[in-house]
Amino acid sequence: MRILVVDDDAQIIRAMRINMRARGYEVDTAGDGASALQAAATRPPDVVLLDLGLPDMEGGEVIEGLRAWTSVPVIVLSARHSSSEKVRSLDAGADDYVTKPFGMDELMARIRAAQRRSVQAEEAPVVATAAFTVDLGAKRVTRGDEEVRLTPTEWHILEVLARNAGRLISQRQLLHEVWGPNYQSETNYLRVYMAQLRRKLEPDPAHPSCLITEAGMGYRFEKG
Repeated sequence: MRILVVDDDAQIIRAMRINMRARGYEVDTAGDGASALQAAATRPPDVVLLDLGLPDMEGGEVIEGLRAWTSVPVIVLSARHSSSEKVRSLDAGADDYVTKPFGMDELMARIRAAQRRSVQAEEAPVVATAAFTVDLGAKRVTRGDEEVRLTPTEWHILEVLARNAGRLISQRQLLHEVWGPNYQSETNYLRVYMAQLRRKLEPDPAHPSCLITEAGMGYRFEKG
């Protein structure tokens, strides 16, 4: 299990290397975005821990660079606490966001969760509906012979629903899965993204047959 730690703070790099190696992980480090992208390409990690404030580029650019070719889990570690920063990072393709300072026990739990999601994705099935097909392993959606382009957040929402086809997923659960445990009441986020998904996937977005809203409760994915 290899972890790539990307941070320009030498003390954090040293502390993370010691803690991760003590827990049995191999650790690579990078102090800027360009080195991080090169390290990830040379020795592909299983998880990336990424600071946003790098000297040569923003962390969001690093995420976009990684997402151009890999689905490796990316956990942002940042002192930036604003919701807008978290949303930007998650929309860019980050899997999780942890604010500094943080406890190692919490971080290790987040890493284990990211690992589990990654393994599940590799073993994931293809979910087919009458209108579109979701390949959970390849992170790909098609309508007929054409691929449908989704943003990372749109994909994350669809993935949670498709993995639980036929089950009601509460608004709070979906917010937690996609945006993190600090999100509980931002249901407007869900309405906006569900509307976007329906426009891209449903034959009749005004009368969806697959992406179903259960008023006041949550959402359900039906294969139809």
